[in-house]
Amino acid sequence: MIEGVSPDLPHTDPLPASNEWVLRLTRPLVRLGLRLGWRVKVHGAQQVPRSGPVILAANHIGLLDGPAVVALTRRLTFAMVKHEAFTGAVGQFLIHIGQISLNRREIDPQAIRRAVQVLRAGKVLAVFPEGVRGGGEVAWAKGGAAYLAMVSGAPVVPVAILGTREPGQRKNQIPRLRRPIHLVYGEPFTVPRSSWPRRKTAVTKWTQVVRERLADHVVAAQGLTGLPLPGPPKIKSALSSA
Repeated sequence: MIEGVSPDLPHTDPLPASNEWVLRLTRPLVRLGLRLGWRVKVHGAQQVPRSGPVILAANHIGLLDGPAVVALTRRLTFAMVKHEAFTGAVGQFLIHIGQISLNRREIDPQAIRRAVQVLRAGKVLAVFPEGVRGGGEVAWAKGGAAYLAMVSGAPVVPVAILGTREPGQRKNQIPRLRRPIHLVYGEPFTVPRSSWPRRKTAVTKWTQVVRERLADHVVAAQGLTGLPLPGPPKIKSALSSA
């Protein structure tokens, strides 16, 4: 039995070994690219438990958030990614490295099963509770991270991402080269495991707990790094594009 994995988690098929190996080979290359392009600094890496299932709950401000969390976390990490990204060459790449396609507009049973599969395998799952790229202050949160913690009992590690989008940039822009990017891991916390059925009121309650813990951690991370959030993303108007 894998350390830290409850035997009564919902049954899923084994995690595909091919996805793991491709991800293991790819991560160092992405990590190198990030460090060559930007001044990357990781804080609190020791906060991520060395074994067993873990849920990383991160704020979301820029295009580089997913690659940064997956490549810079010291353990093998699978992220939940919007299903719109799974098209063309990028989509094929995401499939080959085992990332999880997520429909953000409705409950996605397939994505939930795949996420539980990752946690059953004792791996690390990255979730962006805000659901969309925004100002990064975590003013709202969707229920996925809390629900998966209730299902699995996996500890939740808040992750503050700073610098992947600069103030005044649009959501689909990346920071200028050699600008600082900080990834700050916070202290793990747990959400009580809950057997089926998991009531909506309970999921809502624990979603608020996850949101508050992550939001507080983002504030603390700004103080630690001296790097501010970018604020609301710039919107490209019809007049400016005419």
